[in-house]
Amino acid sequence: MTLPDIDPVAFQIGPLVIRWYALAYIAGLLLGWLYMRKLAANARLWGALRRPTSEDLDDLLVFAALGVVVGGRLGFVLFYRPEFYFANPLEILQTWKGGMSFHGGLFGAWLAVFLFARRRGLDAFAMSDMAAVVAPLGLLFGRLANFIKGELWGRPTDVPWAFVFPDAGPELRHPSQLYEAGLEGLLLLIVLGVLVRRIGFARPGLLAGVFGMGYAVARFSVEFFREPDRYLGFIAGGWLTMGMALSIPMFGAALWLALRALRSGPQTLRPENAA
Repeated sequence: MTLPDIDPVAFQIGPLVIRWYALAYIAGLLLGWLYMRKLAANARLWGALRRPTSEDLDDLLVFAALGVVVGGRLGFVLFYRPEFYFANPLEILQTWKGGMSFHGGLFGAWLAVFLFARRRGLDAFAMSDMAAVVAPLGLLFGRLANFIKGELWGRPTDVPWAFVFPDAGPELRHPSQLYEAGLEGLLLLIVLGVLVRRIGFARPGLLAGVFGMGYAVARFSVEFFREPDRYLGFIAGGWLTMGMALSIPMFGAALWLALRALRSGPQTLRPENAA
């Protein structure tokens, strides 16, 4: 199959240009915000923890969006093309040319959520859990946008569902963007949705740990089917990519977070919060 050469611009109103990629980010953030409001409204999930208010979540959306953009951009600069950007520092601000790192965006979003929670007197680990439960929505839309844009394509293959990507030459390739959308997005969304309904936020940090480990395993696995980043290629052994390398410490940090939550024991349920 040949992927159609889809216009990256979704629509234009006068000088205002709206791109598919921007729409994916907006959809992920807005749907995540709506999902968080639903979670915050369910007192049964929170136990003895103070729940965020609607105003808290409105403000958190801004903080999280800023963390994603700043962290994602700086992560790309530092991990993928440091020599180029250090030589051309003004290019760092030109985000419309592309270049975002998920691992950097994740760290930026987590730091924003953590600091915001501390400032508002909320449990920072529980708020990290809430963000983790909704994060796969953003991943799902983001990876679908990668597919529509025809970027971050897979390695050459002859599987029946392979695609020819317009900018990747005539070879059939794995639609690795769809693999990531399915694993990092849809599968994690379902798993975390089931977990949060079963255990709620009673063990602060556990859901964030599950998300981090799940993403790391999914990303590491899909990297075997995804074309290495053209700026770097393989960074070691003829098989290790930067996405794999960054996923290893991410898995370790997420494992620590989950174990910490399990050792801490569950929060008690206040009678007035019971469903």
